Amino acid sequence: MKSIYFIIFLLMSFCAKAQKDSLVSSLEYQNHLNEEFANQETSPLTEDDLESFQSLSFFDIDETYIVKAKFIKTESASPFVMPTTTERKPIYMKYGELHFTLKGKKLSLNVYQSQRLLTDPKYKDYLFIPFTDLTNGESTYGGGRYLDFKIPTSSEVILDFNKAYNPYCAYNGIYSCPIPPKENDLPIKIEAGVKKYEKHVEKSTSKENSVK
Repeated sequence: MKSIYFIIFLLMSFCAKAQKDSLVSSLEYQNHLNEEFANQETSPLTEDDLESFQSLSFFDIDETYIVKAKFIKTESASPFVMPTTTERKPIYMKYGELHFTLKGKKLSLNVYQSQRLLTDPKYKDYLFIPFTDLTNGESTYGGGRYLDFKIPTSSEVILDFNKAYNPYCAYNGIYSCPIPPKENDLPIKIEAGVKKYEKHVEKSTSKENSVK
C-alpha cells in the first residue's frame, strides 16, 4: 500500500514540476520577445516606434492555456497557397492536426509546414500554427496570431497559448504575413500571449518583405 502512495506522490510531483517548467518557459519566451523587439537588428518596429519601445503588452501568464494535445500526422497532403496580407503567395503543406480540450470545449488546429523554409537547415523541424479566436480585433490583433511548433516525437504534445504572438505586419506595413485559414478559427477567447499593439497596423501594403 505504501508503494502505491509513493507512486502517486511521484506522479503528482512530476506533474507539478512539469507545470512549473511550462510557466517558467512562458515567461522566458515573453522576455525573449521583448529583447528581440528592443534590438534594432531584429525588431520589426519602425524606427520611430523603436525609439519609444519599452515592452510588448501581454496577457498574464495563465496555466489554463497550457494544454495537452493529441498530434495526428497528415498523410499525403498536397501543397497549397496560403493567402497573405499582400499579393505574396507562399506555399505550405498541412503537416498534421492538434486535438485538445480547452475550457470544456473540444478544439482542433491544423499545423502547417512552409515549403520555402524546408531548404534552410535551421528550420528543418519548424512547423507553423496561424490561428484566430474571439479576442481578435478587441484585445488582440484583428488578423489573428501565430504559434511556433516543432515536429513532435510523440502523439502527445504540449500547446502553450501563452507563447502566441502577432505577425510582423501588426507592427509595420512593410511586411507580408500569412492569413490564418478558416479551419484554424477557434470559437473561444484565447486570453493568453501577446495583446494588440497600441499602434498596430491593420492593413499591409508593401510586397517588399515577407515572413514565414
